[in-house]
Amino acid sequence: MKTIVLSGDVSPAVRALGWDWAIEDACQNYVAREAVQLPEAEAEVLLQAADTLYDMLVQAIPDPIPDELLQQLAIPPLLWAPVRHSWNDERHWHLYGRFDLAMTADGPKLLEFNADTATSLPEAAVVQWASLVAAGQAGDDRQANGLIECLEDQFRHWRALNDSLQDSLLLVYLPDSAEDEANCAVLAEAARMAGFTYIHTCSVDAMKVSVQGEERGAWAEVEPGQWQKFDFLFKLVPWEILAEEEPELTADLSNLLLTRDLIIANPAYSLLFQSKGLLARLWEVFPHHPLLLEASREPLAGHHVRKPFFGREGQNVAEVQPGSGLTVEVPGDFARQPQLYQRWAELPTDAQGRRYQAGVFWAGEACAIGFRREAGLITNLSEFVPHILV
Repeated sequence: MKTIVLSGDVSPAVRALGWDWAIEDACQNYVAREAVQLPEAEAEVLLQAADTLYDMLVQAIPDPIPDELLQQLAIPPLLWAPVRHSWNDERHWHLYGRFDLAMTADGPKLLEFNADTATSLPEAAVVQWASLVAAGQAGDDRQANGLIECLEDQFRHWRALNDSLQDSLLLVYLPDSAEDEANCAVLAEAARMAGFTYIHTCSVDAMKVSVQGEERGAWAEVEPGQWQKFDFLFKLVPWEILAEEEPELTADLSNLLLTRDLIIANPAYSLLFQSKGLLARLWEVFPHHPLLLEASREPLAGHHVRKPFFGREGQNVAEVQPGSGLTVEVPGDFARQPQLYQRWAELPTDAQGRRYQAGVFWAGEACAIGFRREAGLITNLSEFVPHILV
């Protein structure tokens, strides 16, 4: 993997946007001061791969969705009705997600799809572009990066599909997460550009939900003592975590979703794509497809990766080499989940032995590329690396 050093100081631009977490404290080395030199032809291959894979994901879901598939994907029963309902009503619109791909000698291979609560929006949309600006390398054709524009189009389409509702959007995130708050800030700006009039961002703990009478809906305190009802909700809170940790809130949100008193993104059906179990389903439906790695819900022979169905941040992902007895696992909280077994893919490396994983954002279409690098397995603490087209 070829890289070039990016000179200049990106910090002022990043701080001005309020995203200090990307350059300070534990994340001070998170955004690399280098850029991957990405040939335009390779960028196009990555973008086309993401578009093809999204179509394959849709084709892999049978209609109607059988109980057996929901069980195989470990979808919480509390969410079966919302998953089916949102799948069958296009007004519940999938805004965006991120494909993690391995650039192998045989072309790009799907590692997983972060379909529900994909992060790295500030890095991909803004910080990597600011890196080129600071280095005097910016230009209209120097980066595959149309993320903000595509998010704007997605929000505009979502709004048009639900034009009988008020154009009020509430964005919520997990408490005490500056990173998630920054991701919601990017989405809020795209929504504002798309024409949403009333937009508010807050912790999910600050949202109030009611299913009764005149108070039915989702509410937030936009000013001290001033509460506002919102018809659109974006939650940077995974559906499966809501179902496990807040079953009453999940039931109320589902109640509002089923009557379209509240429209939620990403929709409940994005959980189908989020489940790593769908990787095994893809291999069954499209065996030996050039964009796929062999995947199974049962252990594989030979070099492979084991990962929890709904793991986050690389936790409990393990590299398994049965012949040598070697297993290297990232510590985490998801070891008790159902496990997916996927054939090992060699990531490209640099002279320092660091592996590079491509992330391709999909927002109605594949629209932006970013890279993560790490000497070992890729996690949420792996460096984000900008790219420059050559």
